[in-house]
Formats: sequence, structure tokens, C-alpha cells
Amino acid sequence: MALKRLEAHHLIALQWLALPRRGGLTMAEIGEKAGVTRQALYDWIKDPLFERELKRQITRNTLDRIPEVTDAMIDAAVQDRNAAAAKLVLGLNGMLTEQFEVITADATALDRADLERKLAEYRARKDGAKTEE
Repeated sequence: MALKRLEAHHLIALQWLALPRRGGLTMAEIGEKAGVTRQALYDWIKDPLFERELKRQITRNTLDRIPEVTDAMIDAAVQDRNAAAAKLVLGLNGMLTEQFEVITADATALDRADLERKLAEYRARKDGAKTEE
């Protein structure tokens, strides 16, 4: 059954599950801290509401490390001449974008007489191919 809302025991579990390597705890230990079984934790992880909140908590936990990650990417791009890291750094700074140009033909550009002429040419080629057989 899907969770409708998160309660205190869910939030306790979320705090631990969002830590790197679960804060050094096993699933059973986290379950004990939250007052639930290990199996309940595994069931919650599959729940859309719990999963969404877990991702949010992980994001909140890692926001302060983003400058370090960016710094490491810049070092990799410059020192190691890593093109993938350079692309990521440029993309993060809005200096590189994926751009696709789509050109569509205007179907109304051909007039009826032109279409009839092309159709007649096609039929003539088709008829000529049949007589050669």
C-alpha cells in the first residue's frame, strides 16, 4: 500500500538512508532506530513518496559539496585534458549547449500544377519501365 504521508519513523529512517554508506549502519540498525523492521525499510524504499523524499534528502545533504565537485571537474579538465570534464564544466556555466536545428518543408509551397506535372513524370517513367520488360 502506497504511503499517503511521512511520519516520524519515516523521517528518522530517511535521515540515515540519505547518508553516504547509510552512516555506517546496517538496514537492521536503521530499522531499530526508526522502530520498524528491516523489511519495512525495504518496502518503504520502493514507495514513490518515500523514494522522492529520500532523493530530496540526499540532494540537501550534498549541496554544500557541489563546489568541491566542480573544482575537481575543472582540475580534471585542465590537468588531465579530460574533454568530458571540460564539457560538463562548460555546460554547468551555460557556456555550452546542445543545439539542434530542425528544418521543415512547407507542403503548401508546391502548387497543384507542379504536383500534377511531377505525377505525370513519375507515371511516364513507370510506364517506360514496363515496356522495356
